[in-house]
Amino acid sequence: MKPTIRVLLVDDHVAVRAGYRLLLAQSPDIEVVGEADCGEEACSQYWDRKPDVIVMDLTLPGIGGLASIRRICCQDPRARLLVFSMHDEMVYIARALEAGAKGYVTKSCAPDTLLQAIYKIASGGTYVEPHIAQRMVAQAITRSGNSPLDSLSPREFDVFCLLARGLTAHEVAERMRLSYKTVSNYSTSIKSKLDIHTGAEMARIAYQHGLVDDAATFGPPASP
Repeated sequence: MKPTIRVLLVDDHVAVRAGYRLLLAQSPDIEVVGEADCGEEACSQYWDRKPDVIVMDLTLPGIGGLASIRRICCQDPRARLLVFSMHDEMVYIARALEAGAKGYVTKSCAPDTLLQAIYKIASGGTYVEPHIAQRMVAQAITRSGNSPLDSLSPREFDVFCLLARGLTAHEVAERMRLSYKTVSNYSTSIKSKLDIHTGAEMARIAYQHGLVDDAATFGPPASP
């Protein structure tokens, strides 16, 4: 008899977590032992529940998905964490894997893919959705130099993505459960690191990295 794989679900939407539960319930070898709706709760639940695999979204309130991955993996290098996200942009994938995630699949994948990823990671392996793995190889071959976004901390990266999509500092603060002053400080630091001055410039950089669909949505681009 196979040992049961204990899974912790981390997503800020109750309905989404309920869907995960239904999917994972199809496997007699998987048991959902806990749920969390933010980064802080995910870190707490990890130590309380001792799951074999954490299935985590990246877009979370609180400290956010990337910072949560880094915190858990720094505290326990043996942690097995699978990102299950709507984001398929390479910058998200690279940051998640660099933070310590053992796998990455998108929410558009087939249900069997998620189950396959959980089994692989629980057994000590790694799993990246095949089409993402192909893009990673292609990018490794063609990429030269570092991205300016590499200088941003996980928290700064989260703030950058939201601001670049047109959210105000107040809206970002509400979504991330931070104070307006904290978000303003992050914004100042981000602009300094990227050597930019406006939201339009943020949007343009985000567009260049595939993080937004249309930089023009947020105003005219800055002069070259």
